[in-house]
Amino acid sequence: QVQLVESGGGLVQPGGSLRLSCAASGFTLDSHPIGWFRQAPGKGREGVSCISSSDGFTYYADSVKGRFTASRDNAKNTVYLQMNSLKPEDTAVYYCATSLDPSIIATMSPRAMDYWGKGTLVTVSS
Repeated sequence: QVQLVESGGGLVQPGGSLRLSCAASGFTLDSHPIGWFRQAPGKGREGVSCISSSDGFTYYADSVKGRFTASRDNAKNTVYLQMNSLKPEDTAVYYCATSLDPSIIATMSPRAMDYWGKGTLVTVSS
């Protein structure tokens, strides 16, 4: 049974940092793309980053490039999202997700993902 469980969200001041974790079970992380997504109040879900299943290359949305870093610990079957220089516009519920479709190597399209965690709330505010 595929499960994804996010943790690490919270309240942080602008310019601060947080590290999110996504613990996976029921599948092997390095065999499937694993993405981080977010949904701000009143907005649609958007892709933040994705680690490719083919070579581990990580893609980022332009809005987070240079500030966010996604990484994967295969031994722990856990993915992380290190978020630095946080801005109020980063406030959102953050989700990790994966696709078990073997034809999908990497994507930041929410519609392409099959399994989702329940999300963790990140609030950036002074």
